[in-house]
Amino acid sequence: MQAKKRYFILLSAGSCLALLFYFGGLQFRASRSHSRREEHSGRNGLHHPSPDHFWPRFPDALRPFVPWDQLENEDSSVHISPRQKRDANSSIYKGKKCRMESCFDFTLCKKNGFKVYVYPQQKGEKIAESYQNILAAIEGSRFYTSDPSQACLFVLSLDTLDRDQLSPQYVHNLRSKVQSLHLWNNGRNHLIFNLYSGTWPDYTEDVGFDIGQAMLAKASISTENFRPNFDVSIPLFSKDHPRTGGERGFLKFNTIPPLRKYMLVFKGKRYLTGIGSDTRNALYHVHNGEDVVLLTTCKHGKDWQKHKDSRCDRDNTEYEKYDYREMLHNATFCLVPRGRRLGSFRFLEALQAACVPVMLSNGWELPFSEVINWNQAAVIGDERLLLQIPSTIRSIHQDKILALRQQTQFLWEAYFSSVEKIVLTTLEIIQDRIFKHISRNSLIWNKHPGGLFVLPQYSSYLGDFPYYYANLGLKPPSKFTAVIHAVTPLVSQSQPVLKLVMAAAKSQYCAQIIVLWNCDKPLPAKHRWPATAVPVIVIEGESKVMSSRFLPYDNIVTDAVLSLDEDTVLSTTEVDFAFTVWQSFPERIVGYPARSHFWDNSKERWGYTSKWTNDYSMVLTGAAIYHKYYHYLYTHYLPASLKNMVDQLANCEDILMNFLVSAVTKLPPIKVTQKKQYKETMMGQTSRASRWADPDHFAQRQSCMNTFASWFGYMPLIHSQMRLDPVLFKDQVSILRKKYRDIERL
Repeated sequence: MQAKKRYFILLSAGSCLALLFYFGGLQFRASRSHSRREEHSGRNGLHHPSPDHFWPRFPDALRPFVPWDQLENEDSSVHISPRQKRDANSSIYKGKKCRMESCFDFTLCKKNGFKVYVYPQQKGEKIAESYQNILAAIEGSRFYTSDPSQACLFVLSLDTLDRDQLSPQYVHNLRSKVQSLHLWNNGRNHLIFNLYSGTWPDYTEDVGFDIGQAMLAKASISTENFRPNFDVSIPLFSKDHPRTGGERGFLKFNTIPPLRKYMLVFKGKRYLTGIGSDTRNALYHVHNGEDVVLLTTCKHGKDWQKHKDSRCDRDNTEYEKYDYREMLHNATFCLVPRGRRLGSFRFLEALQAACVPVMLSNGWELPFSEVINWNQAAVIGDERLLLQIPSTIRSIHQDKILALRQQTQFLWEAYFSSVEKIVLTTLEIIQDRIFKHISRNSLIWNKHPGGLFVLPQYSSYLGDFPYYYANLGLKPPSKFTAVIHAVTPLVSQSQPVLKLVMAAAKSQYCAQIIVLWNCDKPLPAKHRWPATAVPVIVIEGESKVMSSRFLPYDNIVTDAVLSLDEDTVLSTTEVDFAFTVWQSFPERIVGYPARSHFWDNSKERWGYTSKWTNDYSMVLTGAAIYHKYYHYLYTHYLPASLKNMVDQLANCEDILMNFLVSAVTKLPPIKVTQKKQYKETMMGQTSRASRWADPDHFAQRQSCMNTFASWFGYMPLIHSQMRLDPVLFKDQVSILRKKYRDIERL
């Protein structure tokens, strides 16, 4: 036993000595090699500091700054792999490290704000309908400018949507055409739209020309190639996608429980070979033919029979048994697997149908992911965990399912229902990057009414908008400003406008009265106006046109605005009651005179009616309360063409305001207690009598309805049969028990 221990000790000692000599020899050789290099350097006149005073040596001086996309020829590329070299030479990767800070010139946006210039169309160049819709949406927006010297962003008129070389829409020689543009500047401050890139069999994301420092608004873009806060991921949409307006979502009722006939559905092509085939080929493992119906077909393409497998015939038979639309509208969840490319048309189809998308496309940068929280509207799955999808969605609580479905409807209608909304959302995202100090936050983008209708230039505080009082725990405003639109000279102390001033001033909620003087005569002297307990401010209307009544005047210090025509007859009690109703509905128009619209089948156009019925869709601004933000939105959101039409006709401004508010809220206005005398008063011998009695006045309003509907792309007005009356209104009880007792005496 002792002998074994001695042998073990000797063996260990020998091993240690061997290792010591080995590493010592390496160190000795390294020092000799280093001394030889020093001798060689000495012979060449080079000097090195002694080891006692050693400092780190840098290989070369600091280089001047160059954009990231111009570093591909630097020495650092010597050590990259051949695949990386190929990628570096591909146009999609040349500006891969571009960001707003390095590849965008902010100085172009400081002078004239965010303006977008579209290159004029070149002769002989064909543009697909989808790209024409994109350009039309830009040219019709408030961002458009025809002067390139005022532009902050530039968009090509060359069709870049379809870069699949096998597509008939493919534009040849795009590389040379783009480089010949005199404003190209290596793509700086340019935005390129693209839906399809690459071709069979790889379907890469290369758009086929050098994009330089341009931003990409691209569908089916991968997280690997997506440049955060520079590119914009957009949805894949079909050529039939509406240019403006678009259909509303299909969720009509908030059914509880929010479950439908099918739990999970899919119906689409199955690729037997090539990219995108693995996921769809495995769907049959999950299909149960009952509440999980996942159908695929091999029957597509010219040579499908040459490549079909043993499951093709059975799959094709099962595929024909189901109607896609019926499945879509009767399913709780819709599977959205990748196809040849990462994106799919089914994504938008599922959103519209209120079918919660179950994403199965690893690496896809979801549309507008920079601002949209998709966890509130979709289930993000993993292609590698396909078999776990059914159990995962079954575990989602019914409350969560209802919230997901409701959010799909909001996102569809706010950002995806038309080409115009997709384009405007893209531009608004870029604008927020440029002007970060007033950019929208996540709450604005992901809550009704959405980022397109909440303009941050108005205010950076959410409490200044009528949509977020509940979120912020705020109470609606407690005071209003009465804005009276005056168009006739003040010749008598018995004129209705003076009585109106007195009635509004006596309201306990009135903070001030503004008289907007749109009359051709000079302003009346101050002593002509009655003495009131609140300030009365008289201002001249800008250009004395109809739209000037909706300008965002700085004199309006309250959030609530009581809009009045000069000949309106309202009592203080009526004003008080209308304002208390508005406090419960601060995002809507609340008022007295109501009108309605209808579809005239014989003329195939929209009609306007002033008949007194139980149905209405407009509350005229001659006696209505609304939030003053709508003044700003009317002035800065609506196009000049519509406002010019209103000013030329001196008519329809109230209809246009109703169109705007209903488009934003997706809700009807609210009518308060019926007042029979209002109609009779409007037809009295006042300044507006000729206007209401004029037959052209009614015809003009009919025409306005159709022009406005054409611009919005749909009819935003919504019918309602709700009328709010005071408690105990018309009840057979003592009048002393009623708060608004004077209303019944009118």
